[in-house]
Amino acid sequence: MRTRTRTSVRARARARRTAGLLGACAAAAALALATPGTAQAAQGVLFIDGAPNGDPSGCFPLGDFAPSEVFNLTDGVAWVWSGANCDGRVVHPILPGQLAIGHGRSLFIE
Repeated sequence: MRTRTRTSVRARARARRTAGLLGACAAAAALALATPGTAQAAQGVLFIDGAPNGDPSGCFPLGDFAPSEVFNLTDGVAWVWSGANCDGRVVHPILPGQLAIGHGRSLFIE
């Protein structure tokens, strides 16, 4: 009689471990399927000192000697950077629909 009790306790413990493992695998699979796809360019036009850039994506230089006027008519946020190649630190964002002076050396939009 004791052997059956020990066996059933062990079987239940094994079933709980198996269920936990299957649950962890299902969660990992759900996360893998939910990862975002590749990045796309912003839709619209980004004006830098009056020059239009259609569906812009990436890093754009701003004026070297004077701050640039930026008009963001896209659906993405444009980030003004202190460095010339979108490096250094982010100075400020330029939101969609916003006209602003870019007080930095470059601008990044995705």
